[in-house]
Amino acid sequence: MPAPVPEAFADFSRGVRTEQRGSQDHCTQEKRDMTKRLLTALAGLALAGAVQTAQAQIKFGLCYDLSKAYTFVSPQIVQAAKDYADLLNLKGGIEGRKIEIIAQDHGNEPQRGIECYEKLKREGVMMFDTLSTPVSRAVLPRVMQDGNILLQSFVGRGDAVDGDVFKWIFPIGPTYWGQMANDIHYIKTQSKNNLKGVKIGFIYPDYAFGQEPIPLLKTLAAKEGFELQLFPNPLPGKDQAAVWTQIRRANPDWIITWNLSAMHVVAAREMKRNGIPMDRLISVNWFNEVDIANIGPAEAKGMKRGTNVIGGADHPLMKQIVAELYEKGKGNGDRKNMNDIYYNTGLAMYSSMFEGVRLALKSGGWPLTPAKIKTGLESIRNFDANGFMAPVTVTASDHGGGGKTRIDMWDGSKWVAQTDWFSAYDDVVKQVVKEQSAEFLKSAK
Repeated sequence: MPAPVPEAFADFSRGVRTEQRGSQDHCTQEKRDMTKRLLTALAGLALAGAVQTAQAQIKFGLCYDLSKAYTFVSPQIVQAAKDYADLLNLKGGIEGRKIEIIAQDHGNEPQRGIECYEKLKREGVMMFDTLSTPVSRAVLPRVMQDGNILLQSFVGRGDAVDGDVFKWIFPIGPTYWGQMANDIHYIKTQSKNNLKGVKIGFIYPDYAFGQEPIPLLKTLAAKEGFELQLFPNPLPGKDQAAVWTQIRRANPDWIITWNLSAMHVVAAREMKRNGIPMDRLISVNWFNEVDIANIGPAEAKGMKRGTNVIGGADHPLMKQIVAELYEKGKGNGDRKNMNDIYYNTGLAMYSSMFEGVRLALKSGGWPLTPAKIKTGLESIRNFDANGFMAPVTVTASDHGGGGKTRIDMWDGSKWVAQTDWFSAYDDVVKQVVKEQSAEFLKSAK
């Protein structure tokens, strides 16, 4: 069925037919009037098309802590996401559609995170990221109810990899549970593959982020026979004297820490004061070059971390970003942040999300919907986030994609890989995932 003819075009046609009935002057004026109306109509259509194009953007809502607890990491990740989006936009966007990154502060407060989600949802955003375990837990039920997409890479609840239950949540990459399982496996390899009687201490900030891996730790302790020692540390973690005195007295063989930012510096000072060797410590992945500098490169020698994403600025994608953005004064932050592994973390996270959207558009076309994005993300196969992390394969039942990490050690001047990318205790992790996701279903009813 042909499209209806705009009224201005009908008027123009009628005006042409009156040419034969009036004087030449009158006809000339009539033609001018009709032409003017035609041009006005065309301008209106062009404006409508421009508005439609402006609205036809792929929007990502980053509800982040930009003012309080996570300012040591969130600005670098926002910067990386915007830089990569701008680079892709210079090349035409994703499948011809431009990307928009919208960042808003929630101060790591669950209620403000909910408010950010609701505000951006009203603005047409369908894909969200909180970069906070407590905020992610608070927003998750609403996202599930609304049928939107929540990115939860490297943060949030570990059982969200269960795509059968958490249909709209995508913790692509290793979760805290996967990382912890790999840490325990590494300790096992350093203990002649026998953990019976080995004492493993876990020091963590006593709130949702720090508490997240405890169920898995307890399950692994029961399975492997190691002695688990828990050392909760009250926020904000500036005073750790008492807890490290407890650790010294307990004398664990290995210590796993879930500290953040300045907490690492305090912990290193207390370890030295208590005579605890640095090479017995494995940190969570949130341990960067700034932390090393603040501790002192020599003092930090021997410290290890579970690593999700490769570090360093010598990467093809980062070189493109420098050439196309920063050397032309178009970068989205301080260029020195590109030497921080947290910038790489942002590129890894949004490489995966942009790939999922690309697959969604390729298979489902425009306009995007949460259902199409979900299908696209669940179509990611053997994708290494542009070389920034171990390859992931996301499916409808597995929204994590693999859970591989590696152990790196600071040798006094640089991070040195101690292992290849690997995942361990996959069966145990899956068991705990299913137990916890089943509990979530019960509580959600």
